[in-house]
Amino acid sequence: MEELLLWERRLWAQGLRLVAGCDEVGVGPLAGPVVAAAVVIPPDPQLSGIDDSKSLTARQRERLACALQEHALGIGVGVVEPEEVDRINVLGAALEAMRRAVNALPIRPEHLLVDARTVPGIDIPQTPIVDGDAKSYAVAAASIVAKVRRDTLMRQWHQRYPHYGFDRNVGYGTPEHLEALARYGPCPLHRRSFAPVRQMSLFGPRRSR
Repeated sequence: MEELLLWERRLWAQGLRLVAGCDEVGVGPLAGPVVAAAVVIPPDPQLSGIDDSKSLTARQRERLACALQEHALGIGVGVVEPEEVDRINVLGAALEAMRRAVNALPIRPEHLLVDARTVPGIDIPQTPIVDGDAKSYAVAAASIVAKVRRDTLMRQWHQRYPHYGFDRNVGYGTPEHLEALARYGPCPLHRRSFAPVRQMSLFGPRRSR
């Protein structure tokens, strides 16, 4: 926990009390939205267990995301839907999701720590940190919130489009997902600009014999 707070402590030492972390998830999947979160953490936070969301189990992430609702000074979430991902490209979608997440915060942070990027259109001092979700407490907290929110959305979409296994693959191109894509073709949640989906859209679903 102390190692994860090195970036934040430097800012607190400068008299900045409202420090936020920002991160996004969902750049790689073939289906579903890109989701970002921004989390303003209190000085000297007491919530332990915060870490890069990829190093945590689903149960740990869900517990911590719930706890952050109580411990964080503010949480904002931004979502960019699949059709917008196709229109502005996935990198643009990631940046836009982070911009929306920061703008959704109930309080304005004095400094923003961002995982590897700079958020456009935000008039707040920012520091991009490579592998920030593994090096910054605030960014790790944002990665947890974003991951839990996106996984929840994909599980909900699974109820409408059960063929693709979104409750298990959350839109990533697993063999099961690719097989279903070949068999049934893409659904409205699929990103048409991504190569496997684009190819299926061109040739149509495979006909079973």
